[in-house]
Amino acid sequence: MAPLVQVEHLEKRFGPVRALAHVSFEVEAGEWIAIMGPSGSGKTTLINILGGLDHPTSGRVVVDGMEIGNLGERELTRYRSDKIGFVFQQFHLVPYLTALENVMLAQYFHSITDENEAAEALRRVGLGDRQEHLPAQLSGGEQQRVAIARALINHPKLILADEPTGNLDEANEAVILNFLRELHSAGHTILVVTHSQAIGDLADRRIELEHGRLARITEPSPADEEGFDHVLEQIWVCGEKGATARVDRLSLDVSAVPPRTLGRMADIALVEIHGSEICFTERGSHRARDVIRRRRLAERLLTDTFSLDAPAANSEACKFEHIISPDLDQKICTFLNHPQTCPHGNPIPQGECCPSR
Repeated sequence: MAPLVQVEHLEKRFGPVRALAHVSFEVEAGEWIAIMGPSGSGKTTLINILGGLDHPTSGRVVVDGMEIGNLGERELTRYRSDKIGFVFQQFHLVPYLTALENVMLAQYFHSITDENEAAEALRRVGLGDRQEHLPAQLSGGEQQRVAIARALINHPKLILADEPTGNLDEANEAVILNFLRELHSAGHTILVVTHSQAIGDLADRRIELEHGRLARITEPSPADEEGFDHVLEQIWVCGEKGATARVDRLSLDVSAVPPRTLGRMADIALVEIHGSEICFTERGSHRARDVIRRRRLAERLLTDTFSLDAPAANSEACKFEHIISPDLDQKICTFLNHPQTCPHGNPIPQGECCPSR
């Protein structure tokens, strides 16, 4: 399938000033992308073009199969109402309309208003009891939640957020970030302009701009991936012991596992977090099983074949678990005659090569 967003050699000039210069990237459906860079790097210009609020000088922008660079104003209005959900730093709520009416306003520009649907959207963001309040009667965090409800009411293909927590205190920032996590987990595609490194770290990828040019696209590092596996192992072991995995029971050594790890793991659907309890998703369970199998096979190989003592075998096995390929996994298992347990007596999950599978 084609990417949801395709940007090719995008350029934007304001007179002699070039705000964007030959920017190209793609975004898959369901991704969370952070657009980052210093002030004046072109972040807001880029998101305005993606949202149909501005025209590119040259280049090509395709969103959900629609090339938007040459659309007229009427077509752009329809594009924005059909495809895009906007969340701005300044909220942009109409001051004399209630929270409910602000959400319904987005429906009006899309098709037909539905008061019940708008009320349900406000309940989903925790504002079921604030429907009749004017923006001035709401806190900053509550106004931003109204803006999120408004952005989602027409079921957009793409959510564009420009510094959505820039005017919020720390507590309200955490609330909004949690909503973004939930939206991402539900499959929404999100592009967030941000200066916040913490928000950037939550994204699947970071698109970094400098002086209007694409400086780099940053993806999770191998260290991040190893941190994910480290946590998955611990959750698996909790399950083997009949215990519930809890945040306070996991060893999240900051030097090995960044503080954002659990949030990122929830964002990419490896785990679900309910209060302080953590459980696998189906995807996370499969990955944890593979990690545990590789680790315990490596321990068995190093102990039985190379006669390493337990501490040395454990240390070296930690390295092997991240580099053993599925093909090598099966070869090691076959070479060892499909062992049932590691040297410590813990069960080794069976693989495709195991006769008793």
